[in-house]
Amino acid sequence: MDQLTALRALRRVVELGSFTAAGSALGISHSIVSRQIRQLESQLGAQLLNRTTRRFALTAAGQEYYLASRDILDALDAADRAVAMHQAQPSGSLRINAPMAFGTLELAAWLPDFSRLYPHIHIDLVCNDRIVDLIDDGFDVALRLARGLPDSTLVARQLASSRTVAVAAPAYLARHGHPATPQDLAQHNCLMYTSGDKPAEWSFTDSDGAAHKVAVRGSLQANTSVALREAAVGGMGIAGAAAFIVRDALRSGQLVEVLPGYTLHPRTLYALYPHSRQLSPKVRAFIDFAVQHYQDRRWD
Repeated sequence: MDQLTALRALRRVVELGSFTAAGSALGISHSIVSRQIRQLESQLGAQLLNRTTRRFALTAAGQEYYLASRDILDALDAADRAVAMHQAQPSGSLRINAPMAFGTLELAAWLPDFSRLYPHIHIDLVCNDRIVDLIDDGFDVALRLARGLPDSTLVARQLASSRTVAVAAPAYLARHGHPATPQDLAQHNCLMYTSGDKPAEWSFTDSDGAAHKVAVRGSLQANTSVALREAAVGGMGIAGAAAFIVRDALRSGQLVEVLPGYTLHPRTLYALYPHSRQLSPKVRAFIDFAVQHYQDRRWD
């Protein structure tokens, strides 16, 4: 027996005053309503209704059970309405994880537009350059800049591709010379990003599509590209970074591109989120907004 269905049948009988009216409201026959209540009484081991040929009355136990079950049904209906409201209008706390540089320089720049469109979503942004476990750490979505992703149970949505460049300050190049080929980097002080794949090995592609790998070394390694950018601006060495991180420094002349005839492997921006048949409205709204954002603009 479906106890919840039986509770609804009992409520309809009591409030509408007859089995026939209750059956009509529920879209079933009055005999089915009567059978559901008899089964409920059998399960409870108590009589809920005193019946005659023309009328019924609640027993003392039935009156108490009816009042309690009515409160339960009202609470369930309220929960259903709350879920329906969330489905209609994305809301609640959205916990996002992003790399430090991306979250600080890029994501924070377009989150205000997202927030204006979805004012009922509260954003909890956590920026770091370590790989978090979305489920264990309680994140709804993570943004990753990577050359590739390991296999996992997470859904990965590709958003954009970011060019990666090697850069240095003019003062550093004036002291140490301009490298002409990737192999020349072995003689330079290279600033390494430790959160990337193989930080001491940089991979380039030339204009003919040929690959060039070079082992690099240097006096600074860091787990955030922002620190490497600032060190490069200060003339410490050559850094490899996503173009959006060094864009302003290149425009101002604080940095110049090294080896412009070669291309460092680009990084792809992904949105990751747990697999679910019913993706929550707040996560769907964020993913859809991010997809549209990067479709509408060029991103290096």
